Amino acid sequence: MKTSPSQLYDRLVLGKPVATLLLVFLITAFFGWFVPALKIDISADSLVLENDEDLRYYNSIRARYGSDDYLILTYTPRGRLFEKETLDDLRNLRDSLNSIERVESVISILDVPLVHSPPMSLEELEQRVRKLADPDTNLALAERELRESPLYRNRLMNPHGDTTAMQLIFRRDPTYQRLHEGRNKLREKRLKSELTSEEARELIRLTNEFKRYKAGLMAQEKADITNIRTIMDRHRDRAELHLGGKPMIVADMADFVRHDIRVFGLGVIAVLALLLVIAFRQPRWVILPLLTALATAVVTMGFLGLAGWRLTVVSSNFLALLLIFVLSLTIHLIVRYRELHVQNPDGEQRYLVRETVRSKFVPCFYMVITTMVAFGSLVVSGVRPVIDFGWIMGISLTVSLIFTFTLFPAAIMLLKPGKPHKPRDLTTAVTALFPPLIERHGNLVLGVAMLAVVLGIIGISKLTVENRFIDHFHESTEIYQGVYLIDRELGGTTPLDVVIDAPAAFLEEKQEPFDDEEDDDLFDDTDFEGEAGITGSSYWFNVFKVDEVDAIQDYLDGIVETGKVLSLSTTMEVLKQVNGGELPDNFTLALLYKRLPDEIKQALITPYLAEDGNQLRFSVRVYESDVNLKRQDLLQRIRLHLTRELGLSDDQVHLSGILVLYNNMLQSLFRSQILSLGFVFLAIFLMFILLFRSVKLALIALVPNLVAVPLVLGLMGGLDIPLDFMTITIAAIAIGIGVDDTIHYVHRFGEEVAVDWDYQAAVSRSHDSIGRAMYYTTVTITIGFSILVLSKFVPTIYFGILTAFAMLIALVANFTVLPVLLVRLKPYGKKASIET
Repeated sequence: MKTSPSQLYDRLVLGKPVATLLLVFLITAFFGWFVPALKIDISADSLVLENDEDLRYYNSIRARYGSDDYLILTYTPRGRLFEKETLDDLRNLRDSLNSIERVESVISILDVPLVHSPPMSLEELEQRVRKLADPDTNLALAERELRESPLYRNRLMNPHGDTTAMQLIFRRDPTYQRLHEGRNKLREKRLKSELTSEEARELIRLTNEFKRYKAGLMAQEKADITNIRTIMDRHRDRAELHLGGKPMIVADMADFVRHDIRVFGLGVIAVLALLLVIAFRQPRWVILPLLTALATAVVTMGFLGLAGWRLTVVSSNFLALLLIFVLSLTIHLIVRYRELHVQNPDGEQRYLVRETVRSKFVPCFYMVITTMVAFGSLVVSGVRPVIDFGWIMGISLTVSLIFTFTLFPAAIMLLKPGKPHKPRDLTTAVTALFPPLIERHGNLVLGVAMLAVVLGIIGISKLTVENRFIDHFHESTEIYQGVYLIDRELGGTTPLDVVIDAPAAFLEEKQEPFDDEEDDDLFDDTDFEGEAGITGSSYWFNVFKVDEVDAIQDYLDGIVETGKVLSLSTTMEVLKQVNGGELPDNFTLALLYKRLPDEIKQALITPYLAEDGNQLRFSVRVYESDVNLKRQDLLQRIRLHLTRELGLSDDQVHLSGILVLYNNMLQSLFRSQILSLGFVFLAIFLMFILLFRSVKLALIALVPNLVAVPLVLGLMGGLDIPLDFMTITIAAIAIGIGVDDTIHYVHRFGEEVAVDWDYQAAVSRSHDSIGRAMYYTTVTITIGFSILVLSKFVPTIYFGILTAFAMLIALVANFTVLPVLLVRLKPYGKKASIET
């Protein structure tokens, strides 16, 4: 005779609880060994779109003109900046920073070339580089030059002359670059064509090796940041110091993630334990759910560590979500078990546990599946941390379901039933409020629900993705303070590169062979052949293009959102000042290009002009703290002005930098939100049809979530809370978890209707039974999500509050709108056999 799955479960799990618990313990211990291997990845690469064309261009520009992986250290002395004691302290600070192994150079007011302190001629520039510490440097003139020079104003010194900045540039790591480029080349090829089996293996190898190497590099970077801060602390008695820049933000965000994981885990466990004590007042119903949750967490974290997955700022809250979800599953089992125990006070433990599992497995299974679908929808976002978060939660939910129906029932089997506890508490009073409301004021319930949806849609129309990165952090954090100070005093924070190519026709003409080569001999006798001729061979580096370059510079400099702008125009302005107010001619420019000392050339030309002179780079810094900053609008305005007003062709203009990549990620969120919501609703609707075997009932079951989602998104729009890589997940999670209550309610309602076919009486009985579990789980989930307000990352706080709000709305909708529709539309008919 064939054994059914339920019989097999009864024999293996309930019949052998000790063996089951031993197996669970061994599995937990095995994966627990790998928990320390779980790493954190908060690199800038994790916050951009994976297949972004602009990312590839950004990498090529960094390779040509230099990386933006540098730190900015601001120094505001207690006394005057140019006092001897202050300069000595600044020199000691610079030397200490230079002694750090990975620091390639420190650029400060002590190190940059000075050309007006006193004024130098072009001939002198070719011979030497004057710096602040040189004996013949005039300090008063140097102070003025550093405050007023187009090269250094709002870059190394603020206009008031009381704050200076140091730029710490880290050494390029050749191994990191090799692995990064090799992996990216194969990824790009995979997008265009299918990889060979050998290439696929090589991609896997490079990806894994890159992850390992990057983890070590990030650990070293964190140690360097700690070392830098230790050095800064030794100088705080003489000056106020702040640190900014991408490496520091990455290191601090990694600390935030570690803090959140620790606080969320301990906080959720403590709060939920208290809730279980209040709700059930029995040690077993506190200890067993917590053991189940902890075992699930250990196995999931160990699996992620074993598989080499990385946690990011988005997935840092997965542990809190996992604990909340496991406890909500076990609460459904506890409530059902206690209900059966009241109905069968003399029932054997095995019978009570078997019936609990039998009645709850199907709704819990679909509850997990629908939630997995909701999280799975996040993979369409294109943002790697959001994609990984979806997969991590899918794994977590799978482990949750397995352990909830193995560890928890097996542990109960080792305990005696004890005395039944008939519930008489606040929960009963709360759930009893709704059936009379449904019976007497059904129209009002539906009217309020429709009004809520309309208000939500109005709010959604105001939803935006524009947000200030600085607002992701509390004002007390060094990230916020550093960004704000650099914005206010030193010309902006966020890098934007405006790259202008020579016209395509010019480049094509340069590639054609010359028809007449007789004139080539004219320059055979010169001692600067080749590079000296750059003013004749390049499109941009000559006196004829100065006005056009200046026009671009003036426009970019005049935009309200932009701070410091550096380019070839700045270079020409400096050369003009050195040359007595006149621009050098082409011959002199060519000579200077060849003969300038490397140090001056690196400061004046190399960062802003390609070697062949056919590409310009305008280095722009944008005020990240500007409350009116709208990145997409800014980028569109720049492109339109350069093409329509200044006559450049569209293929000449390229916008690059962190600002562009971050904006692309934000703009993708709208599309991702629409796709994910559409996918979730469609998938859950199909599952409802499969579960309830009725299209009508499936449509009814969707309605409560059609109320909750517009309301929470509308609230975000109404309160000007933007979509970001955290809040984009709220709607999908709200549906995935909110639909759990819908499944349990409809499942129980079908059983109650079959008793006497009195729909209104079925509502009362459902509220009194499954309603209690729904109330407990929602309160648990809501308070659990509220723990996220303890995060150091502001989007996580919004995520916690808004998701908690969505859970409450979903509960109210399931307690009101859902039963009203069930009573009025009678999806089960007036008399039928109900499958349970």
